[in-house]
Amino acid sequence: MQLAYAIGHPLPVSVHIDTFGTGTISDAKILDAVLKVFSFKPADIVKRLNLLRPIYSKTTNYGHFGKINDPEITWELTNKAEALKKAAK
Repeated sequence: MQLAYAIGHPLPVSVHIDTFGTGTISDAKILDAVLKVFSFKPADIVKRLNLLRPIYSKTTNYGHFGKINDPEITWELTNKAEALKKAAK
């Protein structure tokens, strides 16, 4: 997934999905579902992921990917999976 923003615009100027041929549904359907389920306004992202907390020292060693068992690393949550499945139908 790729997002592109421009200064002064509250929404991304581009949202792109590429599963590199591994998706079970089309990238266009995935994109449509993602846009239905998520808001990409920066303020909404900050609020939804609770990003204003001082937790980032945890991510400085070895990165943050895959630490799904840490409740403070909110961007690894999969709690929107069912909503995405429903929106993709």
